Order: sequence, then C-alpha cells, then structure tokens
Amino acid sequence: MQDARPEPSNEEIGFAIRRRRKALGKTLVEVAEATELTVGFISQVERGISAPSLSSFMRIARVLNTSIEQLLNVSEPFEPLTKAEHRQSYSLGENGRWYEKLGPGFSGALFYPCIIHRPPGHVAEMMQHKGEVFCYLISGELEYHLGDKIFEMKPGDTIHHDTSEKHFSKVVSDEESVELWVSSHPMTSH
Repeated sequence: MQDARPEPSNEEIGFAIRRRRKALGKTLVEVAEATELTVGFISQVERGISAPSLSSFMRIARVLNTSIEQLLNVSEPFEPLTKAEHRQSYSLGENGRWYEKLGPGFSGALFYPCIIHRPPGHVAEMMQHKGEVFCYLISGELEYHLGDKIFEMKPGDTIHHDTSEKHFSKVVSDEESVELWVSSHPMTSH
C-alpha cells in the first residue's frame, strides 16, 4: 500500500473538469442543467475558485460520462489481481478522509470496491442517486442514516441498500473508522 495520498488542488480539479467538458463538446449551460447546479458554480469550479462537494463532483463526473477517479487520473492498468502493496490510495477534499482503491475496475464493471478511512466525528454528505451500495464496517463505529431510519453500526456490521433513498453516516467512535464499500458507481461517497 502506498503511503502518499495525493490530494488534488482546486485548480487541478477545475482543469480536469473543463478539459473533459470541452472534449465532449458540452457547454457550461448543458453541464449545469444536467447536474442541477448553476452555471456560475460550474464556472467557479472550472477556474479553481470553488471546490465541488463530493456529491456535486459525482454529478459532474456522471454528466461528463466519467468518474471522479478518471478525472483525477487515479488509474492503473487493469489486472484481475491487485496486490496490497500496489494498491493506490488518495484523499479528496477533506483532511483525514482517504480512499484505498481495491482494484482498477474494467470497462463494463458492475461494482467498484474501495476502503474509506474517516476520522472521528466525520459526517458524510447526504447523498441520493441511482444505484446500490454495500458497506462492511471493519473498525470504528458509525451512525448510518437511511431515509427516516438510523442504524448504529459496530465492527463486523454491514448495510446494503438502494441509493435512491437519502443516506449519510457519521463516525461516532473516538477512533478512525475503516469501511469496506462496494458500490455500483465508481468512487464511493459515503
């Protein structure tokens, strides 16, 4: 496993989004309408003035027919086996939260596994999108909000649900949480 966890700057994120948008021949207005974000916000993100939240970044990536990982060039050639010592890790946006890619995925893949490390007290953004997700809590404790229900998760507990229902989680332990996620979308967001 790599120790370095690259964290892209706002300028790098904006440049990647603008480059992909232009490559697809899409206008700022088209991307804004499809993501339900404002033209001004998309423009600020592209210029590195604002940073998108994780859910906004996911929506932008989806409209641009790509993933956050591909936009950030967190990629590796496909091999069916990923050795632990070659696993890529990276952070995005929030100090203390980082991701371990468990495999590079492949064209047509139906699920994307990763491990997310979050510091005590971290509250994930409320999400709602098409797809499904599975989480196995390796360590730490979570309070998982799914629709109107709240689930207390301890190590060894799992949750599996349709992501069209609003959901988010909080790390409620005094230690880092380590969570195995398998999602139908690249780059889990929980």
